[in-house]
Order: sequence, then structure tokens, then C-alpha cells
Amino acid sequence: MSNSSSISQFLLLAFADRRELQLLHFWLFLGIYLAALLGNGLIITTIAWDHHLHTPMYFFLLNLSLLDLGCISTTLPKAMANSLWDTRAISYSACAAQLLFFVFFISAEWSLLTIMCYDRYVAICRPLHYGTLLGSRACVHMAAAAWASGFLNALLHTASTFSLPLCQGNALGQFFCEIPQILKLSCSQSYLTELGLIVVSAFLFFGCFVSMVVSYVQIFRAVLRIPSQQGRHKAFSTCLPHLAVVSLVTSTATFANLKPPSISSPSLDLVLAVQYSVVPPAVNPLIYSMRNQQLKDALTKVISSLVKSERFKAYFQK
Repeated sequence: MSNSSSISQFLLLAFADRRELQLLHFWLFLGIYLAALLGNGLIITTIAWDHHLHTPMYFFLLNLSLLDLGCISTTLPKAMANSLWDTRAISYSACAAQLLFFVFFISAEWSLLTIMCYDRYVAICRPLHYGTLLGSRACVHMAAAAWASGFLNALLHTASTFSLPLCQGNALGQFFCEIPQILKLSCSQSYLTELGLIVVSAFLFFGCFVSMVVSYVQIFRAVLRIPSQQGRHKAFSTCLPHLAVVSLVTSTATFANLKPPSISSPSLDLVLAVQYSVVPPAVNPLIYSMRNQQLKDALTKVISSLVKSERFKAYFQK
């Protein structure tokens, strides 16, 4: 019988056993990771550079891109390194850090998505009070609250999870360190404390989801009362990207955690984990830029300025 003090490393779930497939997964995830870095990096740069985008909606979008970069950078580089070097190991401290940062970024992102929904609700349903309710100071406070609450939630979960004695080996059934997989290794009834924290977090997340649903019901009712078709289209265009992101994260994460045990398998768990931890950070920039003409115009200006810059030309002339 081993315990957590004798465990120096964990073994993550491999994407494939064959070397050719491991290398294929490495190149595939490298492409996804670079796309996420490029897309989110361009959004952050564009919003910071263009003063026309210094509004609450784009301020929250900038924070969302930062969280997406953090989320995908927490899990994917280690998975790529394991595939490239044909290993499954992650040290005990690295696993704790990975769990801490993953829960932090996921929790903060969910809080931020709720705030972004509130932003759209105020903009469409209470436009005369928009400047008062969402002034620059209020926006900074709300974003800071999202980051702080995410970090506190992650700290509580990480401390609770890694205080458990572990005696069921060190093999995790996931490609990154995840709370349910570590709880499976516990040999103590004290894991009920962590389960209690998970239940509390689930209720908080569900409360955020309900508030978003109620807000969108009010938003759609207000949009349908707009007399002009152009006005309705513009209002819908500002809401649909956020709705698409929330739907993607909610559906995959809910199914991954609440699916029936009869259909559970390592392969399915792996695919679902990729869906809610890797796909959203990579596709969010595309979702938000596709239906936002103002952001697309600003992106075009940033890219054009970069291409025309003297440093850029000098770099490629070497």
C-alpha cells in the first residue's frame, strides 16, 4: 500500500500506443496550440491597440482570450511533450500545479462568461443605464472578481485533493491532472470533503448558467421588439458568439461529467476532455471574429500595420 507521500509522479493517459500515432497526435495538437496562440494573441493585440474597441464588451473579450491562453497552455504542452518523447510521466508537484491552474482558468472563464452575458443584457435591455452600470471602474472590478474567485476556487480544490492519502497506484485515466481521476486513487473517506466542494462548485456553476438563460430570455424578447430588421440583426450578432461559446463549453463539460457509466470508456473520456479543455480556447477567436465586423476591421488594420512595419520587412529581408 502506497500513500501520497511516497508518490513522486503520476502516469497520464496516452493518446495512442503506436509511435506513428503518437507523433501524429503531437503534430495535430501543435497545430491546434499554435492556432490558439495566434488567434487569441491577435484578439488581445487588436483590442489593446484600437481605441475604438476600448468598450466593456471588448474589455471582457480581452480577458476571455487571456484565460483561454492560460487554459490551453496548462494542459496541451505537457500532452504534446509526452507524445513526442513517448512518455506518460508527470511529477507530483507538476500535477498539482496543472490541476491548480486548470481549475483556476476554467472557473474564472465561467464567471467571465456570466459577466459577458450581463453586459449584453444591460446593452440591449437597459441601454440608457449602460454607462452607469458598466463604467470602466465597474468593469475592472467585475473582471478582477472573476479572476479572484477562480483562483480561490482552484486553491481550495487543489489543497483538498492533494491532502488525500493515495493508495490506488499512480495511473490517471486522463491526459492531464483532473480532480475526479485523482479521487479514484484515494483510499480514505476524507475524499468526501472534496466531493462536497465539487457539489458546491457545481451549484454555483449551475446558478451562473440559470442566470445566463434568464438573461438571454429577456434579451431575445427585447430584440424581437426592435422594429427594424437591421437593428435586430445587429443585436443578435453581438449575442450569438457568446451563446455559441457557452453552449460549446456547457454541453461537452456536462456530458463528460454526467454521462452514464455504461457508455464510459478511456477513448470517449479522452475525446470529451479534448472537447472542453482544448477546443474552446482554439475556436473562441474564430467564433467571436466571424460575426463581428468591427473586430474584423480592426484585425485587418493590425495585420496590415504589422506587414507594412519596417521591422517586419527587415526581418524577412535578412
